[in-house]
This record gives sequence, C-alpha cells and structure tokens, in this order.
Amino acid sequence: MNTNTFPTKGNLILVKNSLQLAKQGYDLMDKKRNILIRELMDLIDRARNIQSDIDSTFSAAYLALQKANIEMGIRNVSALSNTVPEEQSIRIKQRSIMGTEIPLVEHDDTPAKPVYAFFETKISLDEATKQFNKVKQLTIQLSMIENSAYRLAASIKKTQKRANALKNITIPYYNALTTSIQNALEEKEREEFTRLKVIKQQRISHSE
Repeated sequence: MNTNTFPTKGNLILVKNSLQLAKQGYDLMDKKRNILIRELMDLIDRARNIQSDIDSTFSAAYLALQKANIEMGIRNVSALSNTVPEEQSIRIKQRSIMGTEIPLVEHDDTPAKPVYAFFETKISLDEATKQFNKVKQLTIQLSMIENSAYRLAASIKKTQKRANALKNITIPYYNALTTSIQNALEEKEREEFTRLKVIKQQRISHSE
C-alpha cells in the first residue's frame, strides 16, 4: 500500500501539493497546445499560398520551356541545362517553438545568373530559367514549412495526450485522494472528540 495514502496531515499536505502541481501542469500543457495549434494553422495557410504560387509558376515555366524547345531545339536546350550548377547554398538550422525543434532553412535567394551565352539562346529560355529558379525558391520554402507542420502536429498530439492524462486521470485521482484523507481525518477527530468527552464524563462521575 502506498504510504502517501495513509490518512495523516502530512500526507494530506503532500497530496494537496501534488494536486496543485497537476493542475498547473495541465494549464501549461493546455497553453502549449493552443500556441502550437495557432502556429500549425499559420503554417498550413502559408503552405497553401506557396503551393498555389508553385502551381502557377510551374505552368509559366513549362510554357516558356516548350517555347524554347520549339525555337532552339530540344537537344540544344537539354545540353544547356547540363551547365546549370548544383544548388550548394542551402543551410539547415533549428529553431524552437515551445520546446518543439523545427527546421529553419537558409539559402541564397539571389537570382541566379544564366551560365550560357546570350547570343546563342532565345528570350524564351531566359524566361524558363527565371521561372524554374522561382520554383526552386518556393519549393525550398514549402519543404521547410511542411516539415515544420509535421513536427508541430506530432508535438500537438503528444501534448494533447499528456493534457488528457492530467485532466482525466491524475487530477481526479488526487481530488479523490484529498477528499478521502480529509474525510478520514475528520472521522478521527470526531472519534477523538467523543473519546475525550466520554473520559471527561467518567472523571466527573468518579469525582462525585
């Protein structure tokens, strides 16, 4: 048997302290959950807007690429595409939102300069290059936001689980235990009062 459940004044103080801590813990979990949900909703809105931009930019990029293929030839455009350097500027850091680590992607968003000679190409290729560079920038942003949203959702689920455990298990347990110990102590006090009253009456009777 747990000695902390014995009906003593010391245990009553300990149980009340535990109940207070459980309530404070629930309040903190509830606030954390609400903050994380607001952050997640904001990320979802941003992701929706970026996805819309990506879709429209992709369409513009492919139209420009098709035009370049027609004007310059698919083989020439393909050969020029091989001269595009690999992206090396991406750096991934971390930032914390209420203890949840989410990625912070940094990259060089300076418009890339064409690596091909202008006298050999058409304006349609310049436009396609510009649009695909924009798609790259948007995709980097979207990947960061989607990854952040996934981590926030996992953290919200964990926080909700802890909050529910405190609300539905821990707090009711300590509430019931507090009441039980208080009732037991009050019963002891009544018994002690009755016992002392009987002893007092006996002493009065003996003295007479």
